Amino acid sequence: MRKQSADRSQDSVLNQTSSLECINVLGVRISAVNLKSATGFIQKAIEDGRKEYVCVRDAHGVVRCQDDPELRSIHNRAFLVTPDGMPLVWALKRAGHAESDRVYGPDLMLSVFDAGSSKGLRHFLYGATAETLEQLQARLLAKFPQARIVGSYAPPFRKLSPREETEIADQLNRSGADIIWVGLSSPKQELWMARMRDRLEASMLIGVGAAFDFHAGLKRQAPRIIQRSGFEWAFRLLCEPRRLWRRYAVVVPTFISLTAFQRLGLRKFPIEDAVFGPSAPKEAAAKV
Repeated sequence: MRKQSADRSQDSVLNQTSSLECINVLGVRISAVNLKSATGFIQKAIEDGRKEYVCVRDAHGVVRCQDDPELRSIHNRAFLVTPDGMPLVWALKRAGHAESDRVYGPDLMLSVFDAGSSKGLRHFLYGATAETLEQLQARLLAKFPQARIVGSYAPPFRKLSPREETEIADQLNRSGADIIWVGLSSPKQELWMARMRDRLEASMLIGVGAAFDFHAGLKRQAPRIIQRSGFEWAFRLLCEPRRLWRRYAVVVPTFISLTAFQRLGLRKFPIEDAVFGPSAPKEAAAKV
């Protein structure tokens, strides 16, 4: 791992374990992974019987964490916080992680399904609507005939009662799933994973947001060249201007300005020890 002083860079590399590293981006722990390594870490955690959750994160989510200590804490307790946006990939590369690359939620889902087919991994699909789940399951099985999808559930579009959460947890546990794919909007899916983690037997909870809609064929993904350019937000804005213009009017300038302050050492964004729970290795709690 390449060492950097705090004076040179506020996105100094943090040690998580000898093989899994991360950097600090505005106080959020971003894992130094690419699609292949993220898939491998997830597989290994399942084989080891660990109970974890994975956040797939972009610049919008990092900005949202700035005013939400609970959400920031949830990310910093995650097993992985994958770089879903190119600005986060560029930050990782600047910090010396040349092999790091974008781990896009829809790509991660396909990669884990592919890798898990030969191992008999059991998948549960949680989120979206019943119609979306039906199309999603059919398309996934067409692509991965050996995949084991042991159930799906479309939760109501409202806050669940304690009784409903208990019933859902029981259903998920009875399914015997190794992985629960969570296709809710952010931050709803991150809050759900953190709240339900200790109540679920599945080894891995992975929040992939709109991946359900993309793989079900209900939403159009940006072309790869746009995804790699760092301007995917502009493509999404053009597709849904009325819904997204306020978001990007705030997120883009805020992320650029805050990361500039961090890199120049004008403002510190520590990862506090207090936010780390049982899912996060203590070695990653170093402040920068």
